[in-house]
Amino acid sequence: MQTGFMEKSEIERRTLRKVVWRLIPFLMICYLLAFIDRGNVGMASLQMNHDLGMSAKVFGFGSSLFFISYFFCEVPSNLALQKYGARIWIARIMITWGIVSAATALVHNATTFYVLRFLLGAAEAGFFPGVLLYLSYWIPASYRARIVATFMVAIPAASFIGSPISALLLQMDGVWGLRGWHWLFILEGVPTVLLGIACLFMLTNKPENAKWLADDERTWLVDALATAHKTPKKVPSLPLAQLFRNRYVLCLALVDTCASAAGSTLSVWQPQLLKSFGLTVMQTGLLNSVPYAVASVLMVYWGRRSDRIGERRWHTVVPMLLIGVGLFATSLSGSLLPTICMLCAVLVGAYSFKGPFWALATDMLSNSTVAAGLATVNAIANLLGGGLMVNVYGWVKEATGSYALALMPLAILTLVSVATLLLLTRNGQASKVTGKTETI
Repeated sequence: MQTGFMEKSEIERRTLRKVVWRLIPFLMICYLLAFIDRGNVGMASLQMNHDLGMSAKVFGFGSSLFFISYFFCEVPSNLALQKYGARIWIARIMITWGIVSAATALVHNATTFYVLRFLLGAAEAGFFPGVLLYLSYWIPASYRARIVATFMVAIPAASFIGSPISALLLQMDGVWGLRGWHWLFILEGVPTVLLGIACLFMLTNKPENAKWLADDERTWLVDALATAHKTPKKVPSLPLAQLFRNRYVLCLALVDTCASAAGSTLSVWQPQLLKSFGLTVMQTGLLNSVPYAVASVLMVYWGRRSDRIGERRWHTVVPMLLIGVGLFATSLSGSLLPTICMLCAVLVGAYSFKGPFWALATDMLSNSTVAAGLATVNAIANLLGGGLMVNVYGWVKEATGSYALALMPLAILTLVSVATLLLLTRNGQASKVTGKTETI
């Protein structure tokens, strides 16, 4: 018995190490560019809003249109990925969003800004839930929180890396007759197109097709994933129309709205909040990256801890509480250093939440509903968290004149989301994960 266990453990470690190193670094770079292209409008706004004469309300509405189209296209995109395979569909997503992102340099008034932000959301829709679905084809449940957290480091890393880069690109003002924000969109959009083409060569649709795995590794992985699919799920096989009315799916979407709202709103408005303390553009770019650097480290630790302990519920609740505390404290802060510290707390919570939460959500969904279910949860969360709350921030800011007070609606939303998750998992199911994990 002992010999068999050791043999299986060796295959497990060897297989997962190959899978992780083959897929995760590449997908992280793809997602990094997704969030740079999605969030660079925040840095661009430091020049663009003045050039185009856009008010906070107009900018907030235009930024939120990304999430409107994202919502309507998310589920169809994920179903298309399930049908055509990740290799082709993720390539399609990246190529189209890279083109649209670069084309944002052509914006010349509020209307063209609205149109291109709407098109960007439609182009990118399905990438994140598509990757979650793709990872469920490759990663056993007991490893999923750390892998998802590692993959999603790309989100805070995008702002950590993207803010200083965007600030530098804004310094290209006047080169070849273009403004700095024109260069920002062009030079951050083109690499996405190139990576989209690379997807056709890097991605393999299913483990069964992986020629880069040995026969025994491929057999072990297929068997391990097949066993996980036999576990009873809270959300059984359902028609698509019923999925949108399922209480577990809707509650998961509300919970995810908390982190989505915090991350999306700060990605758009945080540069202007920091600049309101009298900083230069370069200082704003550098300080804007600090909370994301802290979040990048702690979210991986938290995902690994969730897998090691085999617990999902409290590993999701604690980061949400951190978001709420950070938002309340930021809204009361009147100086730069405390504001940066509280923004660190908010973003650590928003990103540490993601690994345990998405592992929990995936475990709740049956094999036949996981594609549409993940997309539905993410689509609703992006619509409410990004589309609605980004606008709410702009409305409150315009009404009160305070970037900090505009965070209060997000803080209230966080409390509602915490209560929802505690009720959803009160019987303890779906909060525990069985299976011993190995270091990979």
